[in-house]
Amino acid sequence: MVSCCHTESAPAAPHPLDPLSADEISAARRILTEAGKVAECTRFPLVLLDEPDRHVAVTHRDGDPVVRRLRVTLLNSETGVSAEALVDVTAGVVISYRDLDVTAEGQPPVTFEEYEIVDAVCKADPDWRKAMAARGVTDTELAIVGPLCAGDLSFDDRPGARLMRALTALRCSVDDSCYAHPVAGLVADVDVIERRVVRLIDTGAVPIPAECGRYEAEFNGPVRTDLRPLEISQPEGPSFELVGNLLTWQNWSFRADFNGREGLVLHRITYRDGDRERPVLHRASLGEMAVTYADPDEARNWVAFLDAGEYSLGRNANALKLGCDCLGEIRYLDAVLADDLGKPETLPNAICIHEEDYGLLWKHTDIFNDMKAESRRSRRLVISYIATIAHYTYGFYWYFYQDGTIGFEAKATGVVQTTAVQPGEGSPHGTEVAPGLLAPYHQHLFSVRLDVAVDGSNNTVEEVDVLSIPTGPDNPNGNAFTACATPIADSADGGRLADPSLGRRWRITNPGSLNRMGQPVAYTLTPQPGPVLLAQPGSAVANRIAYGTKHLWVTRHRPERRYPAGDYPNQNPGGAGIPEWTVAGESLENTELTLWHTFGPTHLPRLEEWPVMPVDHSGFTLKPTGFFDRNPTLDLPS
Repeated sequence: MVSCCHTESAPAAPHPLDPLSADEISAARRILTEAGKVAECTRFPLVLLDEPDRHVAVTHRDGDPVVRRLRVTLLNSETGVSAEALVDVTAGVVISYRDLDVTAEGQPPVTFEEYEIVDAVCKADPDWRKAMAARGVTDTELAIVGPLCAGDLSFDDRPGARLMRALTALRCSVDDSCYAHPVAGLVADVDVIERRVVRLIDTGAVPIPAECGRYEAEFNGPVRTDLRPLEISQPEGPSFELVGNLLTWQNWSFRADFNGREGLVLHRITYRDGDRERPVLHRASLGEMAVTYADPDEARNWVAFLDAGEYSLGRNANALKLGCDCLGEIRYLDAVLADDLGKPETLPNAICIHEEDYGLLWKHTDIFNDMKAESRRSRRLVISYIATIAHYTYGFYWYFYQDGTIGFEAKATGVVQTTAVQPGEGSPHGTEVAPGLLAPYHQHLFSVRLDVAVDGSNNTVEEVDVLSIPTGPDNPNGNAFTACATPIADSADGGRLADPSLGRRWRITNPGSLNRMGQPVAYTLTPQPGPVLLAQPGSAVANRIAYGTKHLWVTRHRPERRYPAGDYPNQNPGGAGIPEWTVAGESLENTELTLWHTFGPTHLPRLEEWPVMPVDHSGFTLKPTGFFDRNPTLDLPS
């Protein structure tokens, strides 16, 4: 259905890839209201920029007209009816509006309001209170009810119901860590529209761990006194330049964006090579991240989260603080997001930008020339943000290096999720980190979306393996090995597994752009491989997080292919996203491509990670491979 409601437009953005402004968010809400699509009970789980076609972005020049469209997901908090609208805030019209089939497509992500609804509903439920009393808890004022997405949960007698599942924990005081005192064996399934518990699972009481898990300095003193100040100083200021959201540094150029679902997004990443601006990536973001747990107990065997698609990762970002989250000569960017009511709110210091010394870049000591030595220090640009989803806190860092390398790192910290067991009994599916306190084994499966554009939009991906050559006429001394490159030609072959024994990596080439040796220019994706999804094929977890079954997916680029687990993974039974895009028949050679790279730790918690977890690192690199004709850092000053 198309609505032709005309209203006052929002001020024009200077560039089609700029982040949403407060005026644009307000305009979208106003346009939808005037079209009769917004009532007092309407909530706005998602308000996102409908990004222009990549060719529109590439050909845009300063001063060109800019058309801005927003994709808005709406939820009626009284009926559960959900809809999706496309709003042109430049023209002031609703272009399209349709109801979502939530049974088939999935539910919109959780709103912040629903956390409070679930807490209140559970605490008022007589069966929940009875189950707590059976565990010796009658005063629930300090109880924390953790509202969690319901996975593929559904009930035959309430098709399309908007559901959440709730676990409970206790605190000794209002500022105590509730993860030290989980209430095991109790799950409340809540219909958040009807606002009632529709099912209570109680597998029996387990002693609630009593030991507190305080990690603040005042509970863990005396503090060390032998740590001296470390100062990072750039008296002439940083070497990067930030104009609006356009960032330039050491031949690199890109646009920084931030949205409520993915968080930080980088657009139009290019490298200046002499007098040429050479594209590398059209778009880069964390498309999705899953956390899947290994506990088979009935009260926990459903626990698996999609933090971007279900919880809106960007909306959970932190306001960063100098000296705590970032160190050095820092520049911050705010983020403007829509709240549950579709109104703009500003998150200060959402994005951190700074430079870091990264040790030695290159060095050679000439033993034939009086030991003359030449060396250069390496410096990298860091652009990052931090988000907290319940107990975990994640830092996401894009790195740009002077030699043309791009890196990405996810840093996981915070508090491990916990449950209770009989003290000393332990479990084959987790680590007992304190008496009676179990931290279940789990996986973090990040999926980074890379819309590649290596020296242009027509690219081909080759899988490169390093192969040992059998001893024989071609290898008489048995010492030889070689590299074998196999093009990934068809969409059915787009799912690939890393193999450290073969040194496997993936080379993104441009067959239409050759280097001085006559070979296609390229960038190589080098993984840090760990296990892919360990849930069994056919399980609910595997159906919903199909992207996690391979380290790499290569798909034909399409504007509507945005997220690897689909647009609405909340209560989606599975099959959306990657499985739909990897059926046979689409050529992947010399064309526009998107790479979806899966990585992340399989986490077996350690005692040293309680009561707060030191950072766990994972990531990957993109390295120029014949993209330049020689070392691009020879012009750095000594």
